[in-house]
Amino acid sequence: MAETLRDRFWLWGHEAGCYHRHANNAWHIPGASSLVTPAEAASSLGIPNVMMVRFGNQPQPPFRQHALPLLPLQHFIWSIVGDSGSTDNDRQPDIAAVLALLPEFPNLTGAIMDDFFRRDAQCPGRYTVEQIAAFRRQLRSGPRPLDLYVVTYVQDLDFPIQAHLEAVDAITFWTWQAAQLHDLEANFSRLEAIAPMKRKLLGIYMWDFGTGAPVPMDAMQHQCRLGIEWLRRGRVEGLVFLASCIADCDIEAVAYVRRLIAQVGDEALPIRR
Repeated sequence: MAETLRDRFWLWGHEAGCYHRHANNAWHIPGASSLVTPAEAASSLGIPNVMMVRFGNQPQPPFRQHALPLLPLQHFIWSIVGDSGSTDNDRQPDIAAVLALLPEFPNLTGAIMDDFFRRDAQCPGRYTVEQIAAFRRQLRSGPRPLDLYVVTYVQDLDFPIQAHLEAVDAITFWTWQAAQLHDLEANFSRLEAIAPMKRKLLGIYMWDFGTGAPVPMDAMQHQCRLGIEWLRRGRVEGLVFLASCIADCDIEAVAYVRRLIAQVGDEALPIRR
């Protein structure tokens, strides 16, 4: 069967309700709470792949019980370095816990490092280039190799991160503040100049976490339109929608993404030679 656009869509996954619990809902997510799990959210949006990431040190390893609902998915990735609040991972990545999933989960295909870069020219990453290279070797030493992904924000491009990006397999690129989305084309070109040979996925926020408010719909449509265009052209290899724990909230951008995926998801990807 021909590969479709839907096959290249990913959902960013966190434990249910974690954004509402974070700092008394500091991001002003609508509603009292969110109950949807990553697997449920992926099903409701029509997305076959999940990037599961620890948030605020949760979930704690071992991860098997949390990964079981992801078994029916096409692919999933698990974080070895969680969000900036996952301080456990400032001391040690979760490589052993992720590798332990391999025998039982044939659809586990990679690992990701979230909130990896710091605004520090002398020490721009939570780990050094040499440590990243060692992580990648470990991830390739199991029963089957896992790819290593890293999160990169627009603001990270102002720091010396090229060597860190060269040490990973793929980059997910994010625009933290919706107001910056009008510069998305220029900023993505900056990333391409820094890491021209690396595989790239475009991260798409369904909430403006930079201001704790809805993403304006013109900006939402703009980033999705560019992302789908770049996916069709092969400029990116996937789109990552964030996040599972707002998929059951009354958010216009979430409803828009659900409709968009239903509309374009079954479109065949061009075959590239």
